[in-house]
Amino acid sequence: MGNLKRKTILLGISGGIAAYKMCDLARQLVRASYNVKVIMTQHAAKFVGPATFRSLTGNPVALDLFDDPAAPINHISLAEEADLFLIAPATANVIAKLAHGRADDLLTTTALAYQGQLLVAPAMNTQMYLDSVTQENLATLTARGAQLIGPASGELACGDSGPGRMVEAQTLFGIIEDSIQTSDWLAGKKVLISAGSTQEYLDPVRYLTNRSSGKMGTALTRAALQAGAEVQLVLGPASAAVPVDKRLACTRVVTADEMCAAMISFALEANLIICSAAVSDYRPAKKASIKIKKRQSQLGQTNQQDTQVLELVQNPDILAKLGRMKIEKTLKADTILVGFAAETNNLEDNAQAKLERKGADYIIANDVSRADIGFESTENEVRIFSKAAPEADTLLPKTSKTQLARQILQRVYPLS
Repeated sequence: MGNLKRKTILLGISGGIAAYKMCDLARQLVRASYNVKVIMTQHAAKFVGPATFRSLTGNPVALDLFDDPAAPINHISLAEEADLFLIAPATANVIAKLAHGRADDLLTTTALAYQGQLLVAPAMNTQMYLDSVTQENLATLTARGAQLIGPASGELACGDSGPGRMVEAQTLFGIIEDSIQTSDWLAGKKVLISAGSTQEYLDPVRYLTNRSSGKMGTALTRAALQAGAEVQLVLGPASAAVPVDKRLACTRVVTADEMCAAMISFALEANLIICSAAVSDYRPAKKASIKIKKRQSQLGQTNQQDTQVLELVQNPDILAKLGRMKIEKTLKADTILVGFAAETNNLEDNAQAKLERKGADYIIANDVSRADIGFESTENEVRIFSKAAPEADTLLPKTSKTQLARQILQRVYPLS
C-alpha cells in the first residue's frame, strides 16, 4: 500500500453486543499498518473495556468530550485527522442521532464535524431494524453520502433470527481497504458534473420541468470529492443536499440555456464530464410577461371552450454540444464524456442510439418507469454503454445512489 499504510482510520463504537467484533477489526487494521483511533460511547464501554482497544491500537481511546482539558478539542481534531470514519456497531439510537444531526456525545459530535467518507454498519434487533423510522433514518444517511454496510441476517443475541447482525470484521476490513485504496485516485483531476432538473417558464409563475431530485448527481459529486478530485457542479433546481467541501464549486442555474452556457464554459478544463442532469428537451416558444389567466365562467361551472395551445421549441442539446467539442478536439485530449439516459421503454436500443448520436464515451441508462429506482428514489440500477464496446453493456445492480456513484466513477474513469 505504500503511503496508504499511514492513513488514519477512526472507529466509532456504540453500545451493542457486536462491539466485541471491533477488537478483531482493530487488530487487522493495525497489522495492515493503519493508524487506528477509537471513539467509544459510554454504553459501548459496558461491552468491551477501553483498555482493550488502547492495547490493540497503541492509541488512547476517546470516551468523552472533555477527556483531557489540556488536549485539542477532541471532536474537531479527530474529525480532521481521520481519512475514513467507520461507526460499528451502529445502534438504532446512534443512527437516529446521525440522521437528525443530534450531537450529545463525543461519537455523534465527531460524526457531525467529519467531512470525509463515513461508513456505517448497523446492528440491532430485527424488528428495530425493520421499523419504518429506522428505515427512514438509514435512507437519510444514505442520501447524505454515508455508505451502509449490512446488516447481515442470522441469529441475534436476543434469540431472534433475521436481519440485524453486524457484518463480520473481515468484511469490514475489506471494505475499508477498497475505500482507502481508491480514496485519492482522482487526485489532481477536474470533474464537471451537471445535476438536477431545469425549469422552462410559461409565465412568471408556471414552468415545465421534471421529477429529478438531483440525488444521483450529488452522489456522483460526493464520490468524486472522496476520490480526491476537484469538482465543478452545475446544479439545476433540486431537492438533494449539496456537499460542503473546499474542492467543490457549485454554480446554480434554472433553465436549459443557463445550464448549457455553464457546462460549455467549464468543460475546457475538465478531465471528466458527467451530464447527469435531467434537462428539459423543449421550452415554450414565448414566455408570457404576466400570469396567464383562464376565461371566467359562471359560479360552479367550467368553461369547456377555454383551451390553450402551447407552442414549444427545442432546447440546446448539451451532451451533443460537448460531444462535438470532443470530436473537434476543443476539449482536453484525455477528457472522458459521460451522459445519462432516463428511459421508460426500449432501454438498450435507446441508450445505444444515444451513444452513437451524442459523441459520448459512455451512456448511463436507467429505467425511470420503475417506482423503486430512479427519480426521487435513494436507490438506482443502471446499465453502462461504452463507445469502446457499443454492443456490450455493464449492469450495475440496484443499490444506493451513494454506492452506485462510486461504481460508476470506477467504471468510466478506472485506475490507471
